Amino acid sequence: MELLDFDIVILGTGIAGMTAAIHATEASKGRLRIALVSKLHAMRSHSVCAEGGISGVLYTENSDDSFQLHAYDTIKGSDYLADQDAVELLVRNAPHEIRFFEHLGVPWDRNDKARISQRPFGGMSIPRTAFAADKTGFFMMRALYDTVTGYENVQLFNECMATSLFTEKGRFLGIFSIDLGTGKSILFKAKACIIATGGFARVFSVTTTSYATTGDGIALAYRAGLPLKDMEFIQFHPTTLIPSGILITEAARGEGGYLLNSQGKRFMEAYAKSKMELAPRDIISRAIISEIDAGRGFKHDKSGLDYVELDLRHLKGRIDEKLPMIRDICTKMLNLDPVNEPIPVRPAAHFTMGGIHTSIDGKIMAGPSSSETEGLWAIGECGSVSVHGANRLGSNSLSQCAVWGRIAGRDAAKYALDAKSKGSDGLMDRAIGEEERIGRLLGNRGSEDPYELMHEMQNTLERSFYVYRRMGEMARAAKKLAAIRARYKDVYVTDKKHIYNTNLRDVIEIGNMLDLAVAVAECASRRKETRGAHAVVEYPEREDKSWLKHTIIQMHGEKQVVSYIPVNITKWQPQKRVY
Repeated sequence: MELLDFDIVILGTGIAGMTAAIHATEASKGRLRIALVSKLHAMRSHSVCAEGGISGVLYTENSDDSFQLHAYDTIKGSDYLADQDAVELLVRNAPHEIRFFEHLGVPWDRNDKARISQRPFGGMSIPRTAFAADKTGFFMMRALYDTVTGYENVQLFNECMATSLFTEKGRFLGIFSIDLGTGKSILFKAKACIIATGGFARVFSVTTTSYATTGDGIALAYRAGLPLKDMEFIQFHPTTLIPSGILITEAARGEGGYLLNSQGKRFMEAYAKSKMELAPRDIISRAIISEIDAGRGFKHDKSGLDYVELDLRHLKGRIDEKLPMIRDICTKMLNLDPVNEPIPVRPAAHFTMGGIHTSIDGKIMAGPSSSETEGLWAIGECGSVSVHGANRLGSNSLSQCAVWGRIAGRDAAKYALDAKSKGSDGLMDRAIGEEERIGRLLGNRGSEDPYELMHEMQNTLERSFYVYRRMGEMARAAKKLAAIRARYKDVYVTDKKHIYNTNLRDVIEIGNMLDLAVAVAECASRRKETRGAHAVVEYPEREDKSWLKHTIIQMHGEKQVVSYIPVNITKWQPQKRVY
């Protein structure tokens, strides 16, 4: 086993992780040694798939926009489950981050006055989403990667998979990982760690997300005994391509696209008359499924999936300029040109509002309401701060990654500069124990096919925790998922080699997803209300008296313990959510 000593280790190389590396470097003037660890090549992180843009109040003069309005839109969009102090922090810092990325070289689209263009997104009162065509994430990632690779103090570890997080008495110690290229074990010892590994939407069978979005960092924290928050809230993006689930960006509706049912009617008028296709995602997803359930959908011949249509034909002059990738995707995947034909779409799992429970500055909490874990942060989609509550507004995710990337990067740098290296006699022993566990997993000759377990898990979640949920189904599914997770102990790894063993990597990821799937089911099956992305048939209304609170789930040994903490409300009292 190789022992590597760094000041800061950052797990994940998406927008949040690489932004944190830059700000930690700048804050320390390059004096800190930083490890950037990714199970992929850094530029393959899921952030490159972000299409629509990043939100922020850029121009208040000659505009009705303001920080207060952005905050209100976000809080209302969250169905009042967002922590309002965190939302205010987000909206006040987002404009600075958009300009920061401009300085890094992101080619923002501009209007005829040479200002950064901003397009409308769902749930937003004012167009405030800055964009670079429909490839915003790629351009932001390219700028970050070019910057990070120019730093001498930052070392990239591509294709290096973390499998265990070590803490002791409320303090971070290190990360155990496997170099996938060689199969060798690496123990990263550091003063500080920032987890930025993204979400876990791959627990569903149809999702917009990359194959790598398996919630690894969240699962590491969970197994280390750290609390997770609001795991029941999973966003279903309303417009994904049939049957693949590939994302058709909200920008397509922001540019003026229509949703049509089988009768050729723009049905959103019946669900969100003032916003139509630019209502929040939870409302549009429910509207689509309601239309399908009422018999006003279409059926895909090969997959049997029901869908509605997204019509861009009236936008012929704008598609090549504003939505070139969408045209390319439709042409390649379905041999369909959106200039001439409507696009078949339906909701699919997209974003996980829940994640590791953190304080407002991204520090990982040790318990529901107790102290912070020393030297440990979680940012981006894997950290629940919480700015999205029960439903995220489109384009707020990239703002979150950028804002808390800066906050955590600077805070971790200050902490690492001030902290003295502390030894732990038990760290190497714990790492050896993890190495032995991985060895046993590799050598296991059990009877369970891990891929079959994964498909059972995904199909169970797809059936019982989709757009509309039912209490009885959720309770039965929770038991089934717990049983599937128990069977994981008897999985077998077919490939016994050490060098680039993708089979072993898959099995580790499946274990992570099973842990999180059980947590989702446990939290969702308890919440008896409809709020944001958690829509329960038996409880169709939001119930603030009983359920205006965050769900916390934590592992105590083999037992899952669920508790609740209040939502932080500063200015905006919950109101009926009408669009």
